[in-house]
Amino acid sequence: MALGYVFAVLATLASGSGSILESLGVRRAGAYGGRSLDLIALRRQWLYFLGLGVNLLGFGFASAALHRLPLFLVQSMLAFSVGVTATISVFMGARVRASTWGALAVGATGLVLLGVSAEPGPAQALSSHWRWILVAAPVPVLALALYARRRQHVWAKAALAFGSGVSYSVVGISARTLHLPDTAWRLVLEPAAWSIALNGLTAAVLFAMALQKGGPTGVTAIMFTTNTTLSSFVGLVYLDDQVRAGYVTAATIGFVLAIAGALAVARYSADTRQEDRTATAARTRV
Repeated sequence: MALGYVFAVLATLASGSGSILESLGVRRAGAYGGRSLDLIALRRQWLYFLGLGVNLLGFGFASAALHRLPLFLVQSMLAFSVGVTATISVFMGARVRASTWGALAVGATGLVLLGVSAEPGPAQALSSHWRWILVAAPVPVLALALYARRRQHVWAKAALAFGSGVSYSVVGISARTLHLPDTAWRLVLEPAAWSIALNGLTAAVLFAMALQKGGPTGVTAIMFTTNTTLSSFVGLVYLDDQVRAGYVTAATIGFVLAIAGALAVARYSADTRQEDRTATAARTRV
């Protein structure tokens, strides 16, 4: 099962580096306004589409890892991809606080504890009606999103980010329980494959809508927490994900440290970007 750990690490690296490439593409295109029309400028930015491709490659690695490792480990590693993004940013000249390095160390410690605590193995198969319920999951999530989108309440951003996290968790659950047929064309008959596509699209749309309602720190925190916690709970309770005998405490501490580290890195990175924008604006006024 060592291959599962390799796939999980590759998925984390791809997710973090893909985010950097997408960010560079957005920066070059000048698509900062938050309007849908601003995104049209991205059509000529090959870096942005390269980033999307790397993220898709990361999703493939994550799916391969989920066939071998529990959800609580793989999803925590994917959440910690913000650490990969922050580290790459340093090599590109970004300024990173000491607190960010501390958060990276905390998250990495949590991942090590999770890695040694996880019991590799396949997931328990879902019954047919549950697999189709996962396919239909975008319907209530999108209904919540449309309701929140039309409201200006303070909870609208949280509701959209929560919906994105739910959809991402369903993607992980579907990938964990996906049955690979003998011939590739029969994959279109697998409900889990449809669930991955529909819920993945829903998650991406809701995450973008949430970012238009509020800053990335709060949105990312809610999405990561919902995604990792919900999918890990389902994996442990319903999919027969296992913790090694005698490692329950280590797994619990590792889970908390991994998520706390990921959220802290996202927060400190967002604060640093805001300070840089403020300093740039001040120099422009002078």
